[in-house]
Amino acid sequence: MKAEYDAILFDAGGVFLIPDPAVLAPTLAYYGAGSDHSLYVRAHYGAMAAKSRAGGGESDWDDYNRAYVAFAGVPDHEVDAAAFVLQRTRHAHLWRAPLVGSVEALRVLNERNVPIGVVSNASGQIAEILQRSAICQVGDGALASVRCIIDSDVVGVAKPDPKIFEHALPFFEGIDRSRIAYVGDSVTMDVEGSTAAGLIPVLVDPFNDAADLVDCRRISSLLDLL
Repeated sequence: MKAEYDAILFDAGGVFLIPDPAVLAPTLAYYGAGSDHSLYVRAHYGAMAAKSRAGGGESDWDDYNRAYVAFAGVPDHEVDAAAFVLQRTRHAHLWRAPLVGSVEALRVLNERNVPIGVVSNASGQIAEILQRSAICQVGDGALASVRCIIDSDVVGVAKPDPKIFEHALPFFEGIDRSRIAYVGDSVTMDVEGSTAAGLIPVLVDPFNDAADLVDCRRISSLLDLL
């Protein structure tokens, strides 16, 4: 059976990493949130769907913040206050908590010689964080190997602008873009951006939050790709 894709590009946030619950849980507990870190995995995906449903762009996180704190257990009367604090607390360097299955999936893809890379809206930090969090690095090394890590802040263009993917495609010479999947967690940023670039969108949607938003392939974890 022919594989569905000849190569795979990945987003970083919501695919390999989420905002660190070890920081956010005690911060939001002050407003009534729960302490179980699994709540914060759930909160991220519910919040990303809320952001996409509202059509929020890269700089608009209001809907995400409100949904996130609600999913984390903040009571209704504290949502505004908690969302404000989340906005002030969550920053680029907090996207560092690895998601279960990510490393295993990348290592198996390496073993199968599947060409892979990363394209992320970031702030110049994502290559370092992926290495510090023991996810992957460019080229050979102790971690899973990827061909490229494209950081929007470094290349000067961000999703959903499809031009960001042009910075990754030269690393996949000889592979038609129509045979390259892009795996992300945002409908507006990732699905729409990669579709416009001529790639195959795959949405990480472990709780079926975006079932009504897209008709592309949805997966519950990167292990589904295997």
